[in-house]
Amino acid sequence: MRKVVIMGAAGRDFHNFNVFFRNNKNYRVVAFTAAQIPHIENRVYPPGLAGPLYPEGIPIRPEEELREIIEKEGVDLVVLSYSDLSFDYVMKKASQVLAWGASFMLLGPKDTMLPSKKPVIAVTAVRTGCGKSPLTRYVARFLRDRGYKVVVVRHPMPYGEFIPVQRFEKKEDLKGITVEEREEYEPLVSEGFVVYAGVDYGKVLEEAEKEADVIIWDGGNNDLPFFKPDLHIVVADPHRAGHEVSYYPGMSNLIMADVVVISKVNTADQRDVIKVEENAEMWNPGAEIVYGALEIEGDVEAVMGKRVCVVEDGPTVTHGEMPYGAGYLFAKRYGEVVDPKGYAVGSIREAYEKYRHLGPVVPALGYYPDQLRDLEATLRNVPCDVIVDASPVDLTALIDPGKPVVRIRYEFRPLGDKLDRVLLDFLQKL
Repeated sequence: MRKVVIMGAAGRDFHNFNVFFRNNKNYRVVAFTAAQIPHIENRVYPPGLAGPLYPEGIPIRPEEELREIIEKEGVDLVVLSYSDLSFDYVMKKASQVLAWGASFMLLGPKDTMLPSKKPVIAVTAVRTGCGKSPLTRYVARFLRDRGYKVVVVRHPMPYGEFIPVQRFEKKEDLKGITVEEREEYEPLVSEGFVVYAGVDYGKVLEEAEKEADVIIWDGGNNDLPFFKPDLHIVVADPHRAGHEVSYYPGMSNLIMADVVVISKVNTADQRDVIKVEENAEMWNPGAEIVYGALEIEGDVEAVMGKRVCVVEDGPTVTHGEMPYGAGYLFAKRYGEVVDPKGYAVGSIREAYEKYRHLGPVVPALGYYPDQLRDLEATLRNVPCDVIVDASPVDLTALIDPGKPVVRIRYEFRPLGDKLDRVLLDFLQKL
């Protein structure tokens, strides 16, 4: 029996355990380690999810303790199971693990993708913050407008309780979850789509299949799909040209894709758009390449000539490495952007210290109540006339920033009809 540590961030790690290790008597998982997401360490993956081989569950430890765990437990194998990581980061982690005496593993699609009885369209990305969520909504509307019952299954985000299956149909169902979860679920629920998530994606798939004509896999970060797709659409971001071939596992998505959507072409440098297209054609010459724009919508009059504090989607501007997003572009076009860094408190100030690339924007961090309090206090401190909320969730439903708030939305618009033709071809095969 080989002793295993699974390196994760409360998502892919649990899925890899469930489908590959849970009932495998050849391995003994002694711990998960946790990174990227605050406060997910020092908990226990519960016995009810871990299965009969783990009657006491499995401890979740900080990744900083990886060497200690390897040496103390005599670990044979370390499995990297989280995403949106540079190749440099992955190989440095692998090198450390090898130096500490264990083997290093990446699990692939054959061992982790679940087959479905219903058709599956996967929407994934080469990085977090590419514009995947607006594309998911576009595809979902396209199918619904043609009479199909669409169910969206979202990549896991179990930052609170470990719930095997979650189903969201009404806004009331969103109570008690984090801002990061609401950012992904709320826009879909608001348009009438049923969204599933959870921890045990075998059970999630069983429930989704009961009510769907077509399942859309809405991937998180740049992770691989958990379900085997019949059509795989991958989004690339020309604002970070070159990242599509230098981040794990986004490059795998690029190579596997049936369709590569180059998004944000309306705000990107044309040279960067061409670079992304060249990389896509080099590594996946059989893929359809689609251009798309992200249209930014908001109340221009409320921002015109005002001092503006911008709140951006948290993951996009933290580990997604974007200095700013759509909110900044909107605010800069019509108003005067105020740099909030000097007014930040608590976990928001710590985010600026950790993510040095951040521009003059506030990351919408709200994994836990203390972060929401820090977010509210920071926004109250910033000397501005108005706040532009570019997070996908309505922050005023969760905090009181003490100033007028202008919400903006960004919607995907394909350039040309190629994507629509691909989707129609897919539907004709059903």
